[in-house]
Amino acid sequence: MKLPRVECPKCRRPTAVAPKSGSLTQGRLWRHDDASARRDPEGFLVSCSESLSTVDLPEIGRQMVFDLDTPDADTAPEPAPLDTFALF
Repeated sequence: MKLPRVECPKCRRPTAVAPKSGSLTQGRLWRHDDASARRDPEGFLVSCSESLSTVDLPEIGRQMVFDLDTPDADTAPEPAPLDTFALF
């Protein structure tokens, strides 16, 4: 699944945003590192303070559409009858 990206309000990095439960217009930023503070004094990566914050989605959520190749019911051939077997 490809998530939309938005610019982080603090560090300005393009960050993936996941849909927020119960809202079609808002989502949560994925955890990401701040470009200006890549590591703390012990050498560990530092997450941006805006990670997991709620932001507006770049486009409003919409229903997923599947492009199925379904034949027309009028021109479709009749399915072959299934053979039946006694189970017991």
